[in-house]
Amino acid sequence: MAQVTGMRADARRSEEAVLDAARRLFAAEGIDVPNRTIAEAACVGVGTLYRRFPTRADLIAAVFRQEIDDCAAAAGELAATRPPFEALAEWLRRFATFIATKRGFSIALHSGDPAYAGLPVHFEDRFYPALNSLLESAREAGVIRNGLTSDDLVKTVARLVSPQDTGLGERMLEVLIDGLRAD
Repeated sequence: MAQVTGMRADARRSEEAVLDAARRLFAAEGIDVPNRTIAEAACVGVGTLYRRFPTRADLIAAVFRQEIDDCAAAAGELAATRPPFEALAEWLRRFATFIATKRGFSIALHSGDPAYAGLPVHFEDRFYPALNSLLESAREAGVIRNGLTSDDLVKTVARLVSPQDTGLGERMLEVLIDGLRAD
């Protein structure tokens, strides 16, 4: 989360409430949810939302960045609590959910708005090391087939699952996960 150093505690709580509300509403309804609706769900005034996120793109980018960080961090949590294949499979499901809840994000991200400029690099910097770690653990345990790369998996999952999915992507993801197992 983008926080200003020395931000007052109440301002930090308001920012977190706005980001949480925006995340939930974007996942449920897409990124076109009115700012007034987001502010109401966060129990803050619209002025509070605009003080922290002056443009819609600033809010969308902040939510996207936070979700990237949360999904990437889940890899370490899963690796610490699950066997290697199970951790990898669960992270791929989480990544699929990340993609499936991004209605309207693709158009926004490709709009040329400078607020989104750093997101592709942030995505790669966070997701690829997280997934590489899970793959390496699974390889060392001998539980996945050889030759898989994190790039293969990121691109495959992104093609299987979409925000407009009717459930087929989730079923195909399970086929993919089954196909990752070592013979």
